[in-house]
Amino acid sequence: MEAVQAQVLSHYRSELVDRIRARGHVLSAGGMTVKLAKEFGFCYGVERAIDLAYAARKVFPDQPIYILGEIIHNPEVNDQLREMGIRFLSGKEKNADIEDLKKGDVVIIPAFGAEVAMMEKLKERGCVFVDTTCGDVMSVWKRVRQYANDAVTSIIHGKAWHEETKATSSRAMANGGGHYLVVFTLAETDYVCNYILKGGDKEEFLSKFKGAYSAGFDPDVHLKAVGVANQTTMLRGETEEVQRRLRAAMETKYGAAELDKHFRFFDTICGATQDRQDALQKLLADPLDLLLVIGGYNSSNTSHLAEMGEAKLPTFFIKNAAKMVSDKSIQHYNQHLHKEVETKDWLPSGNITVGITAGASCPNNLIEDTIRRLFELRGISVQEVLAT
Repeated sequence: MEAVQAQVLSHYRSELVDRIRARGHVLSAGGMTVKLAKEFGFCYGVERAIDLAYAARKVFPDQPIYILGEIIHNPEVNDQLREMGIRFLSGKEKNADIEDLKKGDVVIIPAFGAEVAMMEKLKERGCVFVDTTCGDVMSVWKRVRQYANDAVTSIIHGKAWHEETKATSSRAMANGGGHYLVVFTLAETDYVCNYILKGGDKEEFLSKFKGAYSAGFDPDVHLKAVGVANQTTMLRGETEEVQRRLRAAMETKYGAAELDKHFRFFDTICGATQDRQDALQKLLADPLDLLLVIGGYNSSNTSHLAEMGEAKLPTFFIKNAAKMVSDKSIQHYNQHLHKEVETKDWLPSGNITVGITAGASCPNNLIEDTIRRLFELRGISVQEVLAT
């Protein structure tokens, strides 16, 4: 690990970002002020995952190395792994299949973890694991396994299609008798609460949540005792509201004296995710003209930062500096349309203040590129600014 850290730093560190941090997270010139959130970019879990992937290449220099999927949700980082000869087993750009694996082949488990069935399949093939699963994710697994052991159904607040939630869901069934249900929105949570209190059309329920519950799940049976868990990168306030509404439904249904038999909850939001959300909340309290959020479009924690910004001011979710085509055009991700869109005349003239944050999977070099591009669009060299 120590041997590869210099290599990782050379790829992803930013001296410019370090210098702006030292200046109080603010840089101003030519009528434009850039304010960085106090917390942004790589978290410890992401750094560890990348270090382990680089270390795997160093420890196994001459044999094929595979990775189950994106190590984190950042395209530049995943492209770097491809350049190192690491072969992807899933995704749009996969270049190998599980069937290609042989005994002794090295397989990297991404930071999100992997489903139990997949891990068993890899063990059967005799693969060697480099497991980069985040510790916060494994803490959630511990909770849902306990729920399953106690015949408590896991209600998981998250995205049923996300790698982390899939891995967590599989742990909810690890003992062979557990069940889970994934809820994504508060509206879905209210639907579940209403079913707990009043019952309803079982087939309609199962149709509504298709793909988001365990095999054999029966809402008439498996919603009598529930425990809330979550994808670690969700908004804390929303997860707390999910558990509050479910708790209230259970208390109404069974009474306060019996609540402990029917409801459980543990706070399993990732600390780094929360730090970045808290820091953005403070940044949004300052007068800002617009916000740039940098990160992979499929990054859950980054998408929540963009949501927070959109609720307050013009916000542009970009994956890199190249998306700022000019001061008249920016290409950015629209989470409602699920695609990249173009906005014209996005960068106001005159005196402006631009807020910048980045998800936990975004490296500092991409943040530097964004800052340099911003000033470049105003005809200003960052080096000249720092020299003053």
